[in-house]
Amino acid sequence: MERELSLEFVRVTEAAALASGRLMGRGDKEAADQAAVDAMRSVFDTVHINGTVVIGEGEMDEAPMLYIGEQVGNGSDPSVDVAVDPLEGTNLVAKGLPNALAVVAIALRGCFLHAPDIYMDKIAVGPRARGCIDLDATVTENLKAVALALKRDVQDLTAIILDRPRHQKIIDETRRAGARVKLISDGDVSAAIATSIDNTGVDILLGIGGAPEGVIAAAALKILGGEMQGRLIPEDDEDLGRIQNMGLKEADKLLVLDDLVKGDDIFFAATGITDGDMLSGVRYRGETAETHSLVMRGITGTIRNIYATHTLERKPRFVSESANCRQEPRIKD
Repeated sequence: MERELSLEFVRVTEAAALASGRLMGRGDKEAADQAAVDAMRSVFDTVHINGTVVIGEGEMDEAPMLYIGEQVGNGSDPSVDVAVDPLEGTNLVAKGLPNALAVVAIALRGCFLHAPDIYMDKIAVGPRARGCIDLDATVTENLKAVALALKRDVQDLTAIILDRPRHQKIIDETRRAGARVKLISDGDVSAAIATSIDNTGVDILLGIGGAPEGVIAAAALKILGGEMQGRLIPEDDEDLGRIQNMGLKEADKLLVLDDLVKGDDIFFAATGITDGDMLSGVRYRGETAETHSLVMRGITGTIRNIYATHTLERKPRFVSESANCRQEPRIKD
């Protein structure tokens, strides 16, 4: 894929961030998500790709836009797979909490694992600890291995974990091992990526989250030189059927990074919606708005931070009607 596409993909995430950011802290996660989806879909139509959504907002009968199997782009080459999360952290936006992102990952056709919308057990680390983790090892064993790779004591490590009852054993073992724990309410895409960015202070991701989010995070980690392992967790026969329909023969297979994302001709782009460890959130300045985005290209390993100022009246598709504060009609005299 041509490097010029990187800016086009940033335009897509900027649109979603600008649209959903208007609803930060207003308690309506569905409206925020829909605003992000609508804006992202609109801008995707202008991008010079022949894209198929393989990780999206649900399946065809469950989501009005950006569903799995939907075609995006203007239909021109290259033919690519598209993984999207228009609003990674719907609750984060609704409550005004940190680390909400708009995210896309793009790869050549057939290079993304077509993960069904079920749970995945995950472990992720940054480049300096690559090759040291094992999802089948204990939490303590993994912490010791990462500490050795980073030339630190275990007590100097920080593990990031979704704050869920299912993770209490992991949290307890991490604390017993002596490592610090950073609990997050939502958003394990940004949490996984944080392991590979030095200034976040995060060393390892542990725990169970969404499988689609795992594939998106894997795309970023592959470019950054980090590592992720995962294993799908079907909860019932329906989940097992969905795994088989996605072409996965072994439901319990240990998935390494190359299983999640093949090759290196990939792009990853994200725009901050709320302030976070990696990206600043959207700033609205009346007629303008400011965004902070990250875009990465796999072939070259180039990582760009993009700070942009948008004149909103010139970009009407960037802010949908649903995101414009939903003001009540004024009473006319």
